[in-house]
Amino acid sequence: MTAPVPDPRLRAMRAVVCDTDGVVTDTARLHAAAWKAAFDAHLRAHPPDDPAGRRPFDATADYLRYADGRSRLDGAAAFLASRGPRPSPDTTRAVAAEKERLFTERLRTTGAHAYPGSLRLLRALRRAGTPLAAASASRHAREALASAGALELFDACVDGTDAARLRLPGKPDPALFLESARRLGTPPADCAVVEDALAGVDAARRGGFGLVVGVDRTAGPGTADALRRAGADIVVPDLAELLVAPREGAPS
Repeated sequence: MTAPVPDPRLRAMRAVVCDTDGVVTDTARLHAAAWKAAFDAHLRAHPPDDPAGRRPFDATADYLRYADGRSRLDGAAAFLASRGPRPSPDTTRAVAAEKERLFTERLRTTGAHAYPGSLRLLRALRRAGTPLAAASASRHAREALASAGALELFDACVDGTDAARLRLPGKPDPALFLESARRLGTPPADCAVVEDALAGVDAARRGGFGLVVGVDRTAGPGTADALRRAGADIVVPDLAELLVAPREGAPS
């Protein structure tokens, strides 16, 4: 049987940049769990004056709104500010550091796994000769990709360590994606970005990328529409949806 090929809209792009957490690897759940443990502990130790602000961190809704796709410091600051006065830099750093400790512990205990549909699409893109880059605000992106057996599929990887070294601003600024496209030698207009976070989709649109693919893993009420409003051209629940039979992918 002939192997499927990427959707023609992806084949029209000269390169593809993929976010990692929630797009290639299942590490978004590890990030969400680590954030919940860190935020809930902080809320218990320092309960906001407003009782409504004391409710526990929601590992789905709050994670998607405040933390997903952002750097640790940006995510910590955004959520804490939503529950009370603007947090001090020391408080933000302390909560972010605890989240980092918890995430690292979970990653090294359980490891990371790649979504089968993502691997299928990435391999099809490689067969088609499409350059691929991984882009993530996480300092653990390479480790997670290697643990999941997916690192070798990428020609370049720009992670949180690179972002800190190069002083790249966090999403929704497009700097991380622009650096990825630069490393692939491809203008943004000729490059696709695949993202699951609203901040990341927004960043790709701001960066002038030719195609923005949103991945809606949660399939919650309104999540696909939110990705489209943020700038996604296509929204799929799994990247295998972007594989077609060869005759479907052939030029007309």
